[in-house]
Amino acid sequence: MTFLRFWSSPYMLLAAIVLGVLCGWADCSWVNGIAAAIADTFVRLLQLVSMPIIFLSLTATLTGMSSLQTVRSLGSRVLRYTLLTTIIAASTALALLMIFDPASTTLVPAETASPTTGSGPGYLAYLHTVIPTNFIEPFLKHNVIGVLFIALFLSFATLTLAEENRTTLHQLFKSLLDAVMAMTRMLLTLIPLAVWAFVVSFFTELNSSLSVSGLMLYLLCVVLANLIQAGIVLPVLLRLKGIPVSRTLKGMWPALAIAFFSKSSSAALPTAVNCAEKNLGVSTTVSRFSLPLCITINMNACAAFIITTVLFVSMSNGISYSPVELMIWVLIATIAAIGNAGVPMGCYMLSSAMLATMDVPLYLLGMILPFYSLIDMLESAINVWSDACVTAVVDKEHSACEQLSAKEV
Repeated sequence: MTFLRFWSSPYMLLAAIVLGVLCGWADCSWVNGIAAAIADTFVRLLQLVSMPIIFLSLTATLTGMSSLQTVRSLGSRVLRYTLLTTIIAASTALALLMIFDPASTTLVPAETASPTTGSGPGYLAYLHTVIPTNFIEPFLKHNVIGVLFIALFLSFATLTLAEENRTTLHQLFKSLLDAVMAMTRMLLTLIPLAVWAFVVSFFTELNSSLSVSGLMLYLLCVVLANLIQAGIVLPVLLRLKGIPVSRTLKGMWPALAIAFFSKSSSAALPTAVNCAEKNLGVSTTVSRFSLPLCITINMNACAAFIITTVLFVSMSNGISYSPVELMIWVLIATIAAIGNAGVPMGCYMLSSAMLATMDVPLYLLGMILPFYSLIDMLESAINVWSDACVTAVVDKEHSACEQLSAKEV
């Protein structure tokens, strides 16, 4: 256990980066060959778990809702504000990415990039690819949108079934997701070795025209998008509903601290429920329904990270997108964030999975990984802050509806 803890520690990641830089500069052919083989193996392993993660995380989340009636009543309010805040987060991140344009800096040598554009034969034909002809096709062709479509369609169909069948399917999806996540955790133990291989491969392919300013601009986009969401968008939502921002922030502070240091919004759930009920006066009916649901599906910061990372890495490798396709990516990032589990490195793994299915080289992800530990802490806290804001708004609307119903009676 001691060795495993040391192997997964930040010190090991730092050592892997330093060793990778030294090996890359040394430009030893046999070392470069080993690094390329390790990097290729790690990418293949990512591709192995990528589609199952995307499909099962979404189906396990949505089929866990008690019924369509739950979604239509109290759940509809939670879903409405979850979708609203998550779409805003993804849109803000996209706007910042377009403004700062970190991919315009040459991060990947021109000879190794594969310039493509997603426009293809036309948008009508592109929309046809969203709806697959069978369940297996999207998985074989690594069609992320097709997999998301099947997951959504199957999940909502499951909610219409009898309780016994619905519960059985939910347990199946959840168990399969747990198994895939166990595989993923095994894969994560290889991260120090993978980081070394990525850094070696990255540095051996660089030319003298490299500018690392693009990486710094990327990090600025991620952090700034999260700060705008936490400091402007969510407070505006609270003020529009007449809810004091400072009181809400102060009341939820213990839960935010736990989320920050544990890098997991799920770990902060018990404290979040307690803070909402005791410090904010949220009813137990709302808090114990809204917060667990929000912890599962309300991932504002994750949506911002996914769209920024996927577009930055792919565009740095020569892929271009039309304005319509960028809007589609806002929806993809939103849906992917909703299906993401509130666990450490969840956003990073989803981004890796999407890039792997697009056959985009993942060397830049290896460079992003050392910074992700701090980003993950910030994202987890912001996700819980968003959960608290949505819950407070839903509680106020729910209370107003109950009062109105009481007056009518």
